[in-house]
Amino acid sequence: MTPPSTLTVGVDVGGTSVRAGVVDENGEVLDTARAPTPRTDDALEEAIASAVDELRTRHRVDAVGLALAGFVDAPRGLVRYAPHLSWRDAPVAERVSARLGLPVVVEHDANAAALAERRYGAAAGSSVCVLIALGTGIGGALLLDGTLFRGAHGVAPELGHLRVVPEGRSCPCGKRGCWERYCSGTALAATALEMISAGSTPSMLARESAQDPGRVTGQRVAAAAREGDPLARRAVQDMGRWLGEGLALVADVFDPDLVIVGGGVSASAPLFLDEAREHYARVVTGSGNRPLARIRTAQLGAASAVVGAATLARESVLA
Repeated sequence: MTPPSTLTVGVDVGGTSVRAGVVDENGEVLDTARAPTPRTDDALEEAIASAVDELRTRHRVDAVGLALAGFVDAPRGLVRYAPHLSWRDAPVAERVSARLGLPVVVEHDANAAALAERRYGAAAGSSVCVLIALGTGIGGALLLDGTLFRGAHGVAPELGHLRVVPEGRSCPCGKRGCWERYCSGTALAATALEMISAGSTPSMLARESAQDPGRVTGQRVAAAAREGDPLARRAVQDMGRWLGEGLALVADVFDPDLVIVGGGVSASAPLFLDEAREHYARVVTGSGNRPLARIRTAQLGAASAVVGAATLARESVLA
């Protein structure tokens, strides 16, 4: 008799939404559940448990992996700091495990995504791979011959909080001018609203903003750009330039052979990735006299972190 497949759940705990998926041993997402991200520890842990429990009504699940942006002590399941979430020095794995009665592991979301892309997607065979996860903010991961580089204290590489504009836009991390304030879903909306305020370009987004500024989200700006809205297209191009600017900094430090652009915003990559590639090639140190990294979108798309977290849960807890 063939033994039943081991199913695990990966949960991508983002600043905007909690996305959970049942993943099989081949990295296939079989089922999903989603909820908004609450702003307190207890409510957040309950939202995660509820999403997993919803999936457990339809599947037998053996373990859970959480992927999130922040300083994660993966071996101990601790979240030390997460700029877009409420946890501070919190034993998240232990607390969520107690709610679910299942083993739980915790990993940085970009690390989880990078491992999934290495195993099942675009990073196969790369020697030095950087993954940039564009979502509410920016997550970063570095793979050296397939092994995660975590730094001395487990928090490297925190690329989204590189300061690119001194005294620029304020960031939830407490600094000003971080890269993710100019290149993320949140940044895309902020840029569009600044352009609307300047009033230089006719736009349906401007009309929508006049009715309700809250309607101008990163997703809405990307959709408007696809529909041909001139202001939205300018905002997306601006994000592409900032992506290229940051990638040039990343290349100066790590000299990768491959950069993977993932996260939820990567679904709109056709709108901005050519602009990013061109800007990166222009401004990287030694432009025209050095090999350039290949820049690709995540093969697993927005599911990368879910697949990676579920895979880690399987391998770390069930091995």
